[in-house]
Amino acid sequence: MMNHSMSAATNVMKTVIYIVCIFFAVLSIFPFWIMFMNATRGTFEIQQNSIAFFPSTHLISNFKILTGKSFNPLVGFMNSMLISSGATFCAVYFSSLTAFALVAYSWKMRQPFFTFIMAVLMIPAQVSGIGFYQFMYRIGWTNSLWPLILPAIASPAVVFFMRQYLLATLSLDVVNSARIDGSGEFATFNRIILPIMKPAMATQAIFSFVFSWNELFRPLILLTDNEKYTMPIMVSLLRGDIYKTEYGSVYLGLSLTVLPLFIIYFLLSKYIIEGVALGSIKE
Repeated sequence: MMNHSMSAATNVMKTVIYIVCIFFAVLSIFPFWIMFMNATRGTFEIQQNSIAFFPSTHLISNFKILTGKSFNPLVGFMNSMLISSGATFCAVYFSSLTAFALVAYSWKMRQPFFTFIMAVLMIPAQVSGIGFYQFMYRIGWTNSLWPLILPAIASPAVVFFMRQYLLATLSLDVVNSARIDGSGEFATFNRIILPIMKPAMATQAIFSFVFSWNELFRPLILLTDNEKYTMPIMVSLLRGDIYKTEYGSVYLGLSLTVLPLFIIYFLLSKYIIEGVALGSIKE
């Protein structure tokens, strides 16, 4: 009788947990669903009722209005993809390399160096924005995509995350064994360390890609050529008409901006789950 009562209580608790998780999942998806639905509606429909659960019939007209406002989705998508992909690679790979140096090597200035990295993390990007622009202007990179890619090599937050992950998962015996077998340091890192860090790299790749894709501050002060504009810049320019705003086309531009982020997340989410599982069974 007691076992039956405990089983019933357990089932009730599981049901409550499932209901709460489903509720929060629906709550998280709801704003994006409304945005996608509004992308198919006209301005008058949105002004009458901003919430709609089903698509309308104005998707083609919204797209024509969107492209008619000097909005080029293909150019913006390609520029944003180049910047985000390059910045994500630089941030993840070089931060992993830095974290490996902080964990696997014992050198005199290791702790002060890590403290300096954490101090840089506390400096907002807006504080150094003027100096960064002046530096890019002097070297002739004010209207180039390189200033939006290469600075990602120095990503203090990613270095901190990778270091903490290596401290928990990396055994120095593996590194020493590779050295005894004659493996070079870069070969050891690329062939042994990187596969170990795959879950952490996937997690940080999502965050780095989303940050680079959504960034507006630096592209806005550096890029002046329409052919170099990113998706966030193009979307921000859609509200420039003070007399009339086509809300349907604005929602469509936002939807086109957000859609690649969903794709990247779904492609890399399995590695995050693997990382959670790895941490749960580690002795």
